[in-house]
Amino acid sequence: MTAEVIALVWRKFICRACGLIYDEAKGDADSGLAAGTRFEDIPDDWACPLCGVTKADFEPHVDAPVARRAAGRPMATRPAAGRRRPGIVIVGAGRAGWQMAAALRAHDEAVPINVVTACNGDVYDKPLLSVAFAKRLAPGGIASERGSEVAARLGVRLMANTQAVRIDALASALRTTRGTLPYAHLVLAHGAAPREVGALPAALCWRINHLDAYRALRERLDAAGDAGAFVARHIVVAGAGLVGCELANDLALAGHEVTLLEAAERPLASLLDADASRALLDAWRALPIRFEGGVRIDGISREGALRLVHLSGGRTIAADHVVAATGLATPSRLAASAALAWDDGIAVDASTLHTSVPNIHALGDCISIGGRPQRYIEPIARQARRIAATIAGRVDPEPYDSARPPIRIKTTSHPFTIH
Repeated sequence: MTAEVIALVWRKFICRACGLIYDEAKGDADSGLAAGTRFEDIPDDWACPLCGVTKADFEPHVDAPVARRAAGRPMATRPAAGRRRPGIVIVGAGRAGWQMAAALRAHDEAVPINVVTACNGDVYDKPLLSVAFAKRLAPGGIASERGSEVAARLGVRLMANTQAVRIDALASALRTTRGTLPYAHLVLAHGAAPREVGALPAALCWRINHLDAYRALRERLDAAGDAGAFVARHIVVAGAGLVGCELANDLALAGHEVTLLEAAERPLASLLDADASRALLDAWRALPIRFEGGVRIDGISREGALRLVHLSGGRTIAADHVVAATGLATPSRLAASAALAWDDGIAVDASTLHTSVPNIHALGDCISIGGRPQRYIEPIARQARRIAATIAGRVDPEPYDSARPPIRIKTTSHPFTIH
């Protein structure tokens, strides 16, 4: 390979905190890095454009390669006649599902892969949902690739807007709302869902856990007033954990009035010490955020276009919108139908990511290791590679390292990194 060709090989680096990928070929226009800027030429004080950690928190990243095929020949989506075999079914088309599909293709060009998802399968970084206003991102600019395009590129069958109903582990078959799929291996990558709280009914609250919900909220918030003027809304955010604080910060930066309610006495009480929580509240003094700790929400009712948030003690807060940010829980229905071991999520082995059923695997937000949910972005690609190596029959695949990665709290007024 000549020096000229070597120079055209662009590298990628992944943020260990939020999973953002810096591509040398594209650079980072938002922070003044032109396309073609080599990673070693980036100043040491450069910050991740998504979560704000430094250059030192990035490491080399290699996309899972897709096997080469002859020019003009499309990648197979099913085996040729006479070689029929059950394929691989992936439930979920978020980051985990698509990483899984890419990792499998790195090992096998022809194995049939079905991706079953309740959404349309578009690719986006979920952390962007809580910083989109600060990043000045329009809802249409959050998705980086359409689901149908990824499916065509990887040669998989995408079953979009399809619900996975039940697993028949004995028959190795997944029942869906579009029929039953036999499988040789099943991979669960369906993530976690907002935790249900009786006092926060879904009909009266927003739950921002996926792109469609965010788009719907932005459409309501961006509705212009007379002569196209911006209209500030009063938004109650219920829950001052990581997501609640990030959303409150982002909504306030957009000019909306935010009331942030929390059962604990201070924001981010489970992640930060008292001094750090006070520093965050001090940084918020310049924003239209009012924090109230030590409160309990008894219920929500509707009065015309307003939402009335009823607090213990008889007090009521009127708001244009209510956002529930009370944490996540892994849906248990599919796991229970296959009698998978459960421990606050689908229980998997710490080094192999095996579930309790040999040909059913799981990764991403839906799994737990030692009873602790694994809701981190950075490890997903490593999880996918480990499972793909097992499915491909690698004799001695590299063990998965389940060490907790750094967590970046993207309250842009005063961000934190927890190692």
